Amino acid sequence: MKFKFIAFAACGCWLAFAHPVLAQQTERVPALREKVYGQLARAQEQADNGNLAEGISILGEVAEKADSMNSYERAMMWNFYGFMYYEQGNTKEAINYFEKVVKESPIPESLEKSTFFSLAQLALSDGQFQRAIGFLDQWEGLAEEDEMGKAWVLKAQAYYQADKHREALPLIDKAIAAVDTKNKIPDENWLILKRALHYELEQPDQVAKVMERLVTSYSKPEYWVQLAGVYAQLEQDAKQLAVLEAAHQQGFIETGSEWRQLAQAYYFNELPYKAAETMQEAMSKDKVDASVDNLKFMAQAYTQAKENEKAISAYKKASEKVEHGNFAAQIAQLYLALDNNEKAVEYAKQAFNKGELDNEGNLYLAEGMAQLNLKRYEQAIESFEQAAEIEGAERSARQWLKYAKSQHKQQQQMVSLQ
Repeated sequence: MKFKFIAFAACGCWLAFAHPVLAQQTERVPALREKVYGQLARAQEQADNGNLAEGISILGEVAEKADSMNSYERAMMWNFYGFMYYEQGNTKEAINYFEKVVKESPIPESLEKSTFFSLAQLALSDGQFQRAIGFLDQWEGLAEEDEMGKAWVLKAQAYYQADKHREALPLIDKAIAAVDTKNKIPDENWLILKRALHYELEQPDQVAKVMERLVTSYSKPEYWVQLAGVYAQLEQDAKQLAVLEAAHQQGFIETGSEWRQLAQAYYFNELPYKAAETMQEAMSKDKVDASVDNLKFMAQAYTQAKENEKAISAYKKASEKVEHGNFAAQIAQLYLALDNNEKAVEYAKQAFNKGELDNEGNLYLAEGMAQLNLKRYEQAIESFEQAAEIEGAERSARQWLKYAKSQHKQQQQMVSLQ
């Protein structure tokens, strides 16, 4: 008499239809009779052919004679029922019938043990987290020491799903430690669960350590970017940049947000030129849009890097997309720094015309200085007088106004002498 092993794929376990001779029991297990096995095999054949309803119907015929069956035969019948309901996607009924299996006694210990583990997995998948933990407790009473690792992981998952993160963490740690002692690499999903638990417990330092293991052992693009994000949260800017640069060299920087993260990391590490160039590259590759915010960031980075011409180009593109005059005001300031006073005056006037300025006083000061450099003293005086009326700019404005008036007076004296 030969029995099959049926894969219980969604739960990652096996439902074992074990030959009674192989069962090691202290209590004698009754035999599975040929007649009963033939009926169960007929039901399974229908299930294997996709006729689950017909298979369940055949089991119904077998169940009518349940009183005349021994404990092992009934257990196997419930086992078939459980499997078929699982195949139908009816998890609750599958659990119901697998529970019937373990209530039968005596049955082979191997069947009892595998059924408890399947029950735990099914309960977990059905959101019955506390029941899953209970089934695992019963399974542990039958399991060998070297089998405990898979229960620790499953229990940790159940506690995590039940929002009992502190209870879950020691279990997944035990599972990982057991693998570490054998110099093996922990399962990727175990590390992901550990990372999630530390995140929920607001332990960013521990999250970083887990991410470092994921990067080292599995090196997926998203792990590199996530590790960089954790370093940013920890304000470890140098580490964040190092990880992002390594990811970039491996071609792992793909999305627009990742490109922006890299550019910002350069900026925060006082590398504004690389920040701006990274954003420019991202735009040229259509990884990020030439949005107002992205252009503004690029312009500010170029300004910080003293690349005023490139900053002006970015600000001009940004200015075309907005109604306010703040970007035109920035352009005026940059042209003043480049000693291009005519352009400084031109963009100052454009900024005033557009309006909605954040710092009108500074713009009047810039316009006044440009006019002063062009020796247009009357226009300079007018600009400085305007600035002197604005809070925050009045002190500088009065000093420049005094100087502009003295220059104007000197100019008038020179004209009168001619």
